[in-house]
Amino acid sequence: MVKIKSVKVNFIMNMILTASTFIFPLITLPYITRVLAVEGVGKVTVATSIAQYFSMVAMLGVPTYGIRACAQVRDDREKLTRTVQEILLLNLLISVFVYVAYFVAVWQVPKMHNDAALYWIMSSTIIFNVIGVEWLYKGLEQYTYITVRSIIFKAVGLVLMFLFVRHQGDYVIYGAISIVATVGSNFLNFINLRKYIDLKPVGHYDLKCHLKEVMIFFAMAAATTIYTNLDNVMLGFLKNETQAGYYGTSIKIKGLLVSFVTALSTVLLPRVSYYIERGMKEEFKRVSRKALHFVVLLALPVSVYFILYARESIFFLASNTYENSILPMQIIMPTVLLIGLTNVLGLQIMVPIGKEKMVFYSVLAGGIADFVANMIFIPTLAAAGAALGTLIAEAVVLIVQLIVLRDWLIDLFSEVQWIKACVATVIAGVVCCGVKALNLSNFIALVLSVCVFGVVYAILLLVMREPLFLEMLQDVLHGKLKLGKAKKDGE
Repeated sequence: MVKIKSVKVNFIMNMILTASTFIFPLITLPYITRVLAVEGVGKVTVATSIAQYFSMVAMLGVPTYGIRACAQVRDDREKLTRTVQEILLLNLLISVFVYVAYFVAVWQVPKMHNDAALYWIMSSTIIFNVIGVEWLYKGLEQYTYITVRSIIFKAVGLVLMFLFVRHQGDYVIYGAISIVATVGSNFLNFINLRKYIDLKPVGHYDLKCHLKEVMIFFAMAAATTIYTNLDNVMLGFLKNETQAGYYGTSIKIKGLLVSFVTALSTVLLPRVSYYIERGMKEEFKRVSRKALHFVVLLALPVSVYFILYARESIFFLASNTYENSILPMQIIMPTVLLIGLTNVLGLQIMVPIGKEKMVFYSVLAGGIADFVANMIFIPTLAAAGAALGTLIAEAVVLIVQLIVLRDWLIDLFSEVQWIKACVATVIAGVVCCGVKALNLSNFIALVLSVCVFGVVYAILLLVMREPLFLEMLQDVLHGKLKLGKAKKDGE
């Protein structure tokens, strides 16, 4: 039986992993945007988006389905072995057809053919994602392993980038290094498989038993991938790669913030799937309520702060030449809260209780809304229009999911202290705006304003006795007391 760590340990590990995902671009983005310029960044952004489309097809919804399937049989090595082998075999078969389609696209589409080397390199994302079986490690809640190997490869990618990306024409090299940093560690996942499953083929594979549910998850993943990457692709074709570069910069910042907000939901999916499989409904509801409460408490202030300090963030992470990224970033920031909520409602609640189809319909509605909005706004507003399309899409996804779960809403949101969170956020935002009057450098302004915002927000939550904040504060203090006692006993 695989040893499962506590949710708190997994959450901490996933937060560290998320922090590393934040730190890597934080270090590389200022360098890359200056060396490659807007056009070079735009080319890699568009190529990455297109490669992700093909990778999404190759993965066939496995990343989410695999987590749930493995979590449900994780206590039985024999069943786990069969499950993993069947899903992996299905994944490999589909990826062969996807590679054929990708190669045809590179040769036939002029924009791709003109940068063939970049697109060939980005295609390695497909095979790395397939052999990485990340879904197995998440289903077994092995977040410590996932975090450690990911940080190592990000560090390697960081060194390689500073060594080999030196000129504006090195965008192809940057694309290759980004593959190493993001999915290169998946090779270790494949080698490490023997620790959790038997590698000897079990035979008599039944792929059909997975196909129906996998296709539902694939439809969800397809709709999500399409509308999350649609903006970059449509900007590249309807406008130009420079606008894609402006938009890509704001999207990267938004993506980093979203990954922080959704860190808890990511580690809870296998746990709540385990609860549902064993009929532990009260535990399932308790965890879901707390997850929604946590998202609101974190995502609301994060969204507001980065709307206020979009200019300083863009200028610090990129440069003054990326001024056209400011408005798109401000428009798109509310999606941090929207995505945080839909991540919990969709993946953590609707998927475990068997409402995968409704999650797909919500995402499909968002994708359609995004496409229509992009067609309307991109020609006139360019990058800002793409951001507006994404905001509309995420709002549509949330509305649909709220309608589906309308009978659950009072119970699910019963612990969320909306008024306290909003009051604390507004006051903290007003106070931290005073830092702008000091005319400091972008870096100093960001550091000081974050501290001011964070301290004011925390003090207000403490004064208003916000229950989840008090609980987290007690956990931190309790942990320090235990650590201090352990050190004293060891003296």
